[in-house]
Amino acid sequence: MSDLSAFPITKRWPATHPDRLQLYSLPTPNGLKISIALEEMGLPYEAHLVDFDTNDQTTPEFLSLNPNNKIPAIIDPDGPGGKPLGLFESGAILVYLAEKTGKLLPTDAARRYETLQWLFFQMGGIGPMFGQFGFFYKFAGKEFEDRRPAHRYRDESRRLLGVLDKRLDGRQWIMDDEYTIADIAMFPWIRGVDVFYGGREELGFDEVPNVTSWLERCIARPASQIGLNVPKRD
Repeated sequence: MSDLSAFPITKRWPATHPDRLQLYSLPTPNGLKISIALEEMGLPYEAHLVDFDTNDQTTPEFLSLNPNNKIPAIIDPDGPGGKPLGLFESGAILVYLAEKTGKLLPTDAARRYETLQWLFFQMGGIGPMFGQFGFFYKFAGKEFEDRRPAHRYRDESRRLLGVLDKRLDGRQWIMDDEYTIADIAMFPWIRGVDVFYGGREELGFDEVPNVTSWLERCIARPASQIGLNVPKRD
């Protein structure tokens, strides 16, 4: 049986199955990337809810694994060399899991880097811009008389959707017929900006039909149907 006692986070979230990958997360777009990927890869894992309502992410135990106090984070008891490995940052975790399993990341070098560029497109563009759009559109927009910040993030989010729509023209997935971590990184954010922020109309989803049909395909996958509900909220 694996010994995870060196990780202080396991004192707050004890591992029932320490031989399985431990996922510390919340069903937000960034968190869902990892639960969906794990389901697609068929890796055994144990999910622990990090509850933002009680500020779990700021506790010493969680900060010991992720000093940036964000979800998701993982501990793989069977890391490189058979030693436990802790990781944070959803993009890094996706690459790690894909390389560990040999799944969801092309082995051909050129296609691998092409996939990674779209992963980084999400990490540097879709995620930050959609998050700021949601902040101004759903939460704090009415508190600011100056509409320029809200409009900037709206317009940039629309532009990014347009970039993705062009990429998906004539393609089933971002990498043609191969479903990858680029799709998994992207679609929870685009789903979230609709179902959580209510921004479908504001961002002009009707103007990006390739994105909306791709989103439906992503959500319909059996692994997505499970992963979108992990970890379960209490």
